[in-house]
Amino acid sequence: MCGIVGYIGQRDAVPLLLDGLSRLEYRGYDSAGIAVFDNGKLSIRKCVGRLTALEDQLQNDPVSGRPGIGHTRWATHGEPSQINSHPHTSDGGHIAVVHNGIIENYHELREALTADGFTFQSDTDTEVIPHLIARELKKGATSIEEAMRLALNQARGAYAIGVTVDTEPEAIYAARLGSPLIIGVGKNENFIASDVPAIINQVSQVIYLNDGEIAKLTQEGISITNLKGESVKPEIKEITIKAEAAEKAGFETFMLKEIHEQPRVLRGLLAKHVIDDKSVSMNDLGLSPDLFHILNRMIIVSCGTAYHAGMYGKLLLEHLTSIAVETDLASEFRYRDPKFGRDTLIIAVSQSGETADTLASIRMAKERGCKVLSICNVPGSSIARESDGVFFTEAGPEIGVASTKAYTAQLMAFALIGIFAARLREEMTQGEAEDLLQSLSAIPDAIHYVVDRKDEIKTIANKHHDGPSSLYLGRKFNFPTALEGALKNKEISYQHAEGYAAGEMKHGPIALINEYLPVICICTKTEDEVYEKMISNMKEVEARHGRIIAIATDGDEGVAGVAEDIIRVPEMRDEFSPLVNVVALQLLAYYAAQARGTDIDKPRNLAKSVTVE
Repeated sequence: MCGIVGYIGQRDAVPLLLDGLSRLEYRGYDSAGIAVFDNGKLSIRKCVGRLTALEDQLQNDPVSGRPGIGHTRWATHGEPSQINSHPHTSDGGHIAVVHNGIIENYHELREALTADGFTFQSDTDTEVIPHLIARELKKGATSIEEAMRLALNQARGAYAIGVTVDTEPEAIYAARLGSPLIIGVGKNENFIASDVPAIINQVSQVIYLNDGEIAKLTQEGISITNLKGESVKPEIKEITIKAEAAEKAGFETFMLKEIHEQPRVLRGLLAKHVIDDKSVSMNDLGLSPDLFHILNRMIIVSCGTAYHAGMYGKLLLEHLTSIAVETDLASEFRYRDPKFGRDTLIIAVSQSGETADTLASIRMAKERGCKVLSICNVPGSSIARESDGVFFTEAGPEIGVASTKAYTAQLMAFALIGIFAARLREEMTQGEAEDLLQSLSAIPDAIHYVVDRKDEIKTIANKHHDGPSSLYLGRKFNFPTALEGALKNKEISYQHAEGYAAGEMKHGPIALINEYLPVICICTKTEDEVYEKMISNMKEVEARHGRIIAIATDGDEGVAGVAEDIIRVPEMRDEFSPLVNVVALQLLAYYAAQARGTDIDKPRNLAKSVTVE
């Protein structure tokens, strides 16, 4: 959600902080600020709005110096305002702090600090942190690390923080608990950041801080301790993604680029996991194959777009295997009293690997003795590190807030896991597996077919974009597709949209249908009764003068007399049709948003990585 960047070295920190923050704009934010050492004292610039507003402020009131920390804020405690923007300081401005996460007991800490004579300027939970550090220094802490350790041991909640102190202009400090933070390892310079893309053009190696660790960074090196004061040996990792992967590469937006990248991402997964078009390899999954023999149940936990992927995963896994599968929103799963045992596999789905509710859910499951398999896009993320096994979707950086390529990669992950598990459990013949894999191999070209028709989709979007609402209908494997299509439309065009199982339309939503309502019907042709049922649902919409946009198989004329507009997709196997159909809906939402003039890559109020509950 919020973004953090910090730098210590010989270069001017200001342009490096601004560049790093600009690379984190996809995370979503409402204000920005920096703190740097300028002529021996901390100087702070911050403002409400986009990073361009901060850049304008720096043009009018310039500052330079080193080291420095920077932040983009997504408001939790306190409305977006200059006073609530980060960095926050202690009394007198001697300590500056940037913070991601939420200090849950901030109210009681604030009352205690106020009683001790500390003055608060903002409405944020963050401001207690510099005051706590300052109080511990006044009480006799012998180092900044000790003061931070004593301060953070009083805080309850989640945090990733960057700290500068005017008595130590040759160091910056960092700490994390439940919110991601990395250290970029350079030559005679070092960085901190909340995500790799912020510093991907500056360093090739990173350290992923673990929960409860505090780091001191100087030009010369990095030292890490834990909240007990014990020294921790840092583990340095190579960055595996390339800097150009976080650039637009000539596309007008990151989202459009990422829609176009989907065939390449899926081909990469097939090349890695499919052997000679005959079998699925999961050698690097991290789970014993024996586990799949004893499983009686799977529970998929996830949030947002990943939840829709989980719904598809449930349908597909139950279709391919005899395992009972449930899907639950992570934000609900962790607060109910789910019943499961050691014969249950928890599958966590998260693009970022830092989704707070999903992370809390897998921790609860592990406490109860369950194995956890995560489907994740980010190596080194909290969810990936805390899971027993990981299927990496390897989609590369997804910068657009509205997920596209990560979603189809998650669907492909479920398809490959399903075939792998079914063969392992001897619930699928070799011939059946080969037929499924042949169908999967055709998906990337089918997506290309849809992307190549983007001008037709744009024309349809321009025709229907101005309504106040829209309805998305699908059945079976494409019910989650309807939900995801509606979500994409809501996220980036701000048009109200609802996704429904088409069979549920008569139980309420049919009341909404009139001559103004666009109804997007996913009606790709299949061999079972679902296709005919969808045609019947479309007839019901037609009878009430709804404006039908059909996603239909190329060459199928069964929808031609019913739909006002048709988006054609190639013929494909029903089980895998969502991987293609959703791309048509991504483009429909994209061009609707473009017609409505919204900020597609940075939709209002949204954050890419939801690291708070």
